[in-house]
Amino acid sequence: MADTLTLFTSIGLSEQKAKETLKNEALSSALKDAITQAQHVHGVSGVDKAMGVLLYNMASRLKDTKRLAFLSDSIAQRKICTELQLTAALDFVKSHPQDPINQKEFDEACGVGLVITPEQIEDAVESVIKKHKEQLLKERYRFNMGLLMGEARSALKWADGKVIKNEVDMQVLHLLGPKTEADLEKKPKEDVAVNGENYTTEGYVVTPNTMALLKKHLEITGGQIRTRFPPEPNGILHIGHAKAINFNFGYAKANNGICFLRYDDTNPEKEEEKYFTAIKDMVEWLGYKPYAVTHASDNFQQLYDLAVDLIRRGHAYVCHQKGEELKGHNAPPSPWRDRPIEESLVLFERMKKGLFAEGEATLRMKMVMEDGKMDPVAYRIKYTPHHCTGDEWCIYPTYDYTHCLCDSIENITHSLCTKEFQARRSSYYWLCNALDVYCPVQWEYGRLNLTYTVVSKRKIIKLVESGIVRDWDDPRLFTLTALRRRGFPPEAINNFCARVGVTVSQTTTEPHLLESCVRDVLNDTAPRAMAVLEPLKVTIINLPENSLVLRVPDFPANEAQGSHTVPFTRTIFIEQSDFREVMEKGYKRLTPEQPVGLRHAGYVISVQKVIKPAGQVHKQPQFQHKHPEDPSEVPNGFLSDINPNSLQVISSALVDTSVKGAKVFDKFQFERVGYFSLDPDSTADKLIFNRTVTLKEDPGKI
Repeated sequence: MADTLTLFTSIGLSEQKAKETLKNEALSSALKDAITQAQHVHGVSGVDKAMGVLLYNMASRLKDTKRLAFLSDSIAQRKICTELQLTAALDFVKSHPQDPINQKEFDEACGVGLVITPEQIEDAVESVIKKHKEQLLKERYRFNMGLLMGEARSALKWADGKVIKNEVDMQVLHLLGPKTEADLEKKPKEDVAVNGENYTTEGYVVTPNTMALLKKHLEITGGQIRTRFPPEPNGILHIGHAKAINFNFGYAKANNGICFLRYDDTNPEKEEEKYFTAIKDMVEWLGYKPYAVTHASDNFQQLYDLAVDLIRRGHAYVCHQKGEELKGHNAPPSPWRDRPIEESLVLFERMKKGLFAEGEATLRMKMVMEDGKMDPVAYRIKYTPHHCTGDEWCIYPTYDYTHCLCDSIENITHSLCTKEFQARRSSYYWLCNALDVYCPVQWEYGRLNLTYTVVSKRKIIKLVESGIVRDWDDPRLFTLTALRRRGFPPEAINNFCARVGVTVSQTTTEPHLLESCVRDVLNDTAPRAMAVLEPLKVTIINLPENSLVLRVPDFPANEAQGSHTVPFTRTIFIEQSDFREVMEKGYKRLTPEQPVGLRHAGYVISVQKVIKPAGQVHKQPQFQHKHPEDPSEVPNGFLSDINPNSLQVISSALVDTSVKGAKVFDKFQFERVGYFSLDPDSTADKLIFNRTVTLKEDPGKI
């Protein structure tokens, strides 16, 4: 077993991958034979990593093991050098089961010996660009570059996809020059486009039926602007989502329109009830009320019917390539792309009936994405019960298929999404037009990121599972539930989003800008109270035993806003930092030589004698570097960058009695200390406050 493990790692497999392979007896045996066969040609040390990858992929995909030696030799002799050639070789031996194999036919079918020169790639790309030159010059960088990639790859079947993409990029740059400000920014006319004028937006695809479909859409909507906020219910919303919520709901509100909250619930493996509930809570907490709460799953039957129609129109097919084969720019074209329409219809129905295993079949769309990737998946098989539909379905649509069609079904006018979805804009328009349904317009804007934190769902889950934070609402995180728990007012978050604005470029902002918005709101809304985090007992020896009652304003700058009372007795508590036994130059607080006044009491106290004796939750930014996800800044990964002082628990703190009746999330300014909010874990006997922000911008001061 150890020898076989060493053999597998010697061809470039990671130790983990090698161990997984050993668990599969058939694959392990086939791979061992393939390596041994290759070593006969090249010697024990002659099988390099590139050859090893091909041998592994061949052994894992080959059905008829009697062809193993032949294919291993072909790989070892460098006849089969790429994944494209390997796919063609596997197809050839599958379709030619009789012996002997015709070597000449095999070589022709697999591109053996064909060398695609840089000059050939240059000429092919030049020809494609010349064909589309007029439209390229007109649309510039808004042109669908995936179309160029697709046509160039069709002309050069055996060329390296990455090399083609580089050549396309270079020739486009030579033709158009560097991107200008106009290329990066949307034209002003786009920003004021109104419902019914989608077709005037640059990049929008107009078909012979566009105007008729728009007319029908206007009859349904009455010309009303319609947007939607479409989160996946597989995690908690974060500060970046706050910008999306504000833009979608705000744009609709500003134009007297409506905004839907639509759950993009197409991946049942990761969806949970708590996420559905928390998402709606956070949208409403920010002050927005959805026109309707919908689910992508509401449309599963209609989406399925449209998929059948897409197949009938010749725009989709059932494919049996594995997920790992479809990664990267060099993914081999599907050998099932041109299968008969009737065959795909039958197979898609079998997928729906659960007659295939997971990963055994997908439905793919016949199109090229803007990044050059071909034929995105529309449906995949998942034998997982769905939150809303239970066991009714075992095939689920993907984002690329679902998103635009749900927008169309709900008669959305403006699909507002972050910049990374620009590469999907052409597929958005293509699918609506391929099915001849109403097509909304897609606008992209730059996403919002904050320094000193992470908002990725996957990374937050790691923080939770590692015990670094308690849950999604740990006040050190920048999820919306965490910010609410920390005491951030929703108005402050909305003001921050407005201050950041909506731009095409990605925005990375410092947390102190958000905290500044929080201070602006809390300064006007958080009543004052007195608190000491590290109390020092003071006995006023010449004050009568009976306590006095002092009336203290809730807002000293405007006493008309209310007040509360606090008892004043012989025993009071001050911060330990407010007293020093030895006087120092510039120190303005209590010392044996320096008396001080008591705020609100009107008394001055001086030290007569010093007797030495034998929770609050204090929060700070969680990471030590600005960009904890950047490998150049944090080489060992974000988990290595945790601030060890991100959580400070102060259990000795005291607060005046005015906070006794506080409710969860009530906010206060503890004078001279900071702004604090009552935590949900509080009890009647033990109040817990989270520090929201400091009084001043410098986080080192409290």
